Amino acid sequence: MNRPLQVARSRKLVECIPNFSEGRRTKVVDSIVEAIASVPGSLLLDRSSDVDHNRSVVTFVGSPTSVSQAAFAAISTAAELIDMDIHQGEHPRMGATDVVPLVPIEGMTMLDCVQMARTLGQRVGCRLGIPVYLYEQAAFRSDRSNLANIRRGEYEGIRDSIAVDPEIVPDFGPGIVKSAGVTAIGARAPLIAFNVYLTTNDVRIAKLISKSIRHSSGGMPFVRALGMLVGGLAQVSMNLIDYRRTPVARVAERISREAASFGVAIQYSEIVGLIPREALVDVPLWHLPSGQVTANQVIETHLLEAVQSE
Repeated sequence: MNRPLQVARSRKLVECIPNFSEGRRTKVVDSIVEAIASVPGSLLLDRSSDVDHNRSVVTFVGSPTSVSQAAFAAISTAAELIDMDIHQGEHPRMGATDVVPLVPIEGMTMLDCVQMARTLGQRVGCRLGIPVYLYEQAAFRSDRSNLANIRRGEYEGIRDSIAVDPEIVPDFGPGIVKSAGVTAIGARAPLIAFNVYLTTNDVRIAKLISKSIRHSSGGMPFVRALGMLVGGLAQVSMNLIDYRRTPVARVAERISREAASFGVAIQYSEIVGLIPREALVDVPLWHLPSGQVTANQVIETHLLEAVQSE
């Protein structure tokens, strides 16, 4: 059960959005969520699971101490309940707890979150025996700031190469991968997980559109994108890592134009997890059909509720 969050008094607030490689077994996700909620001072904001991706995203906030403790408890629980040797899903993955980003919200700097990520990474590596890679702002190496570079080869590739390839030696933890896989822990600015479904099951189109819009392929700045087949529809799955400089509306319009060039259109889109209120400004309603984004997905809604619960 969630406890009231002392936002106004502490003035230090961190958001954590861990991704877990389980989206089909509700009881497993329940256990992970319970581990987070059991830590005093942590407030669960959102949870979402995708069966095709076989992945769950949990969002919680709290003081630096409570968030670190809750994240460790969640990683430990996931390691016990998720076996990566049998995991299958559409989304790229490398560990039971795949990624653990920390985001400064109030009274915290990015450097504060960097130190939190590194301290948590060392604890996870030493106490749980899970190889840990630091990414984004917390990375020790510039080539590891991009999560895609760390995740290359996914679970199986990292498992088979970690002991012999010096380039993938973890930042913390052992040079051997067990059934919990490996975990990336980082510090970053708020991002938006944005998925667009097309009116086709031709995944080739989604892959071509993804290549056209993602920054690493010469597309739109601050956009990371993959094309995949989800629920019988081709999906463009994205992380928008700076929604102020590359807004949701601009990305949606670009995808609409790209899709039209292939003779298809946007069926619907979705936000995974939470989104800052300002990111919804000027987003065409037809891109986000009624019911796709609710007040409960707006970060500020939860923060207001936390203050009012004191």
